[in-house]
Amino acid sequence: MNSEPGSDLGPEPDDDLTVIRVDQYFPHPPAKVWRALTEPELLVQWQMQGAEAFRLEVGHRYAMTSVPRPNTNFSGTVEVEVLAYESERMLSLRWSDPSPENPVHWTVTWSLEQEGRGTRLFLVHEGFDPDDPAQLMARKIMGGGWRTHVMRALGHALERM
Repeated sequence: MNSEPGSDLGPEPDDDLTVIRVDQYFPHPPAKVWRALTEPELLVQWQMQGAEAFRLEVGHRYAMTSVPRPNTNFSGTVEVEVLAYESERMLSLRWSDPSPENPVHWTVTWSLEQEGRGTRLFLVHEGFDPDDPAQLMARKIMGGGWRTHVMRALGHALERM
């Protein structure tokens, strides 16, 4: 199996326009991948600005910032709330845009499964409105970003740990 971050990512089926699904293998044990998903000093290496405010505590809220994208109505701010977690297995977050022009409420869930000596990491980003052209554009852009930029950056962070 090829362990290069990004190498296991195939094209996304477009049958469900409400969700983005990513399936990525990392040649690191689940405990190490979990640390990269939940330790603020590691999150800042691969997530948006503001990730350092993360705490692994249900109900904890913080905000991350990125570049605004007018073509998707994205304000540049993501308000995040920790919804649930199961150590080294699952982390579920709510992502919202505080802008009244973009009243999105997405759920981003990471699931980890041991695979050999490594980890199969699944991302499910759901809640897109298929009847909203801006959200369809956001889904397209974010789907590509999750598969390429984010998974590659996470892989690099794991290599540095």
